[in-house]
Amino acid sequence: MNPQIAYLLNLSLQNIQSGRLDEAERLLKQVLKIQPKNADALCFLSVISAYRYDFKDALKWVEKSIESALKNPVAHSNKGNILKELGRYSEAIASYDRAIALDPNYAEALNNRGNLLQDLGDYVEAIASYDRAILLEPNYAEAFNNKGNALQKIGLFDEALHFYDRAISINPNYPEPWSHKGMVFRNLKQYENSLFCYKRSLSINPSHAETWCSFGLLYSDTGLHDEALECYEKAIAINSDHAIAWSSKGSALQEKKNYKGALDCYEKAILLNPELEFTRGFQIYTKLITADWANLESDIDQAINRLSPSKKIMAPFYLLSINDSPENSFLLAKSWIDDKHPLKNALPPIEKKRHNKIRVGYFSADFKSHPLAFLTAELFELHDRSQFEIYAFALKKAPDGDEMRPRLMKAFDHFLEVENLSDLEVAKLARELEIDIAVDLGGHTQFAPTGIMSYRAAPIQVNYLGYAGTMGAEYMDYIIADRTVIPESSQKYYSEKVVYLPNSFMVDDSKRVASDRIFTRQECGLPENTFVFCCFNNSYKFNKRILESWSRVLLKVENSVLWLSENNEYFRDNIKTEFKNLGVDPNRIIFAQRVDSMADHLARYKLADLFLDTHPYNAHTTAIDALKAGVPVITYLGQAFPGRVAASLLNAVGLP
Repeated sequence: MNPQIAYLLNLSLQNIQSGRLDEAERLLKQVLKIQPKNADALCFLSVISAYRYDFKDALKWVEKSIESALKNPVAHSNKGNILKELGRYSEAIASYDRAIALDPNYAEALNNRGNLLQDLGDYVEAIASYDRAILLEPNYAEAFNNKGNALQKIGLFDEALHFYDRAISINPNYPEPWSHKGMVFRNLKQYENSLFCYKRSLSINPSHAETWCSFGLLYSDTGLHDEALECYEKAIAINSDHAIAWSSKGSALQEKKNYKGALDCYEKAILLNPELEFTRGFQIYTKLITADWANLESDIDQAINRLSPSKKIMAPFYLLSINDSPENSFLLAKSWIDDKHPLKNALPPIEKKRHNKIRVGYFSADFKSHPLAFLTAELFELHDRSQFEIYAFALKKAPDGDEMRPRLMKAFDHFLEVENLSDLEVAKLARELEIDIAVDLGGHTQFAPTGIMSYRAAPIQVNYLGYAGTMGAEYMDYIIADRTVIPESSQKYYSEKVVYLPNSFMVDDSKRVASDRIFTRQECGLPENTFVFCCFNNSYKFNKRILESWSRVLLKVENSVLWLSENNEYFRDNIKTEFKNLGVDPNRIIFAQRVDSMADHLARYKLADLFLDTHPYNAHTTAIDALKAGVPVITYLGQAFPGRVAASLLNAVGLP
């Protein structure tokens, strides 16, 4: 090789490794002036583009490199990495296989192949690839680390820790396995051990942005959002183009209800990496919460068009507000389960045991003053104790003085506080108690028991009430529904078998009634002698199409106002602006402030004349509230589960 070219290539590689990408690019283009088809220079340029998340440009350079050296296994493996980032997974596998065919001893290509298979949820094949790489290179620390990641995904935490320790023993200055050990201990809720591992990782490399992000997640898990923010900001200070750090910072700001700041972070993350996992969902949901609908239709179209079994676009809950396709809901739920909560075989096959009474376990983070508990409290009390023994697995503590918790604790035969246990430990506990039927009351919502169910906590596992749709998980056996929310023609979009209840699947507490307090229109800010339309749905259920519909109603019914929940200040201001743009006087939009007493809230409902529903995500608990207060509800029957719930309730009370 020309000595000058060799010198420039070596210097450019050093610059790439030091993060000086502009200087490396300048040196490589000098090489190409001397030798336009130099395969190494072309390959290094593809690496620079990949570091900049410009994967289309990276693909262009690596393909030029392969044209110059058809049998270079490194270029083919790099091409696989780039195709993986572009979501062209079958082509990526083919590139790795080509690299391995050219060099059967190419352990790095096998390791890269394992990483893609792991991302696709094929953990068995991924582990096989890592094992082949380790067989070729017994001191391949990265392969040991990555095998640990795959084992962690399927819940084999002890085995994962063993492989991380092997990686550390090979390379004590390798920060990633320490960080990944921190993740294992996070999953096991051993937070002190997790903290130690993250600090150990950062002592090796204080400039490791990924570890700072993981450290932030530990703080987020424990509700320390200010500390989490500090971690994400350190990651960004190290690498201002670190898309995951920007997205994570957005999530922490959202927890603090700084929605504007959160949205700015999500949009920065998407700009840096348009394919970043789940971030489009965060962005869309934040816009919905605040009624910030600028470019929202385009954002939604882009997200929906990206839906596929292998792409990680958004959490299933976020889809409910923007989607009226049960097929899309099923597709997204399944991809979420494959990535976040695959079936875990860490426990032996479960045994079915006969008991004098059927043991039913309800699993929820919401056994407190929460809409789910308001609906279900009497259900738990009414179980026939001659046939059933009822257990509560409370995944979260209730705030001090919570009014619902004492009643709920009395409603169960056994009330188990399990917040400090890991998913695996809760599943083991349920098995030790020989629970016959485990009822997941969370579904795809925050702090849901999905991870527990993935270990098979009981012989029969049921999805009920907390989430309006399929879990998409092979380990969930049944979903409780009715023929309105899941018509027989839609059963193919549910991984569970459907158990139909007569009338409506919804349940309510008959003791949950309005207080005797008589509210006046004046104290609620409502004008006298007007017709009051209302909708007390959460802000994320609103959209431009609904407001256009309501504005037509308000413009036709002149002596009328619309009464909405305040939700948040951004929502209030944006909704008023939207109505003004639609020709409706913003003063006709009245916002109800939160009241602490549910009974008082039901009492003030009586000031309304007609409840107008949202679509594609209907009123659920709020529709029950309206009907209890004697306020009629008008809804629109959609295709997917969340857009059919109000219709289910109206059918059940004879108002189809």
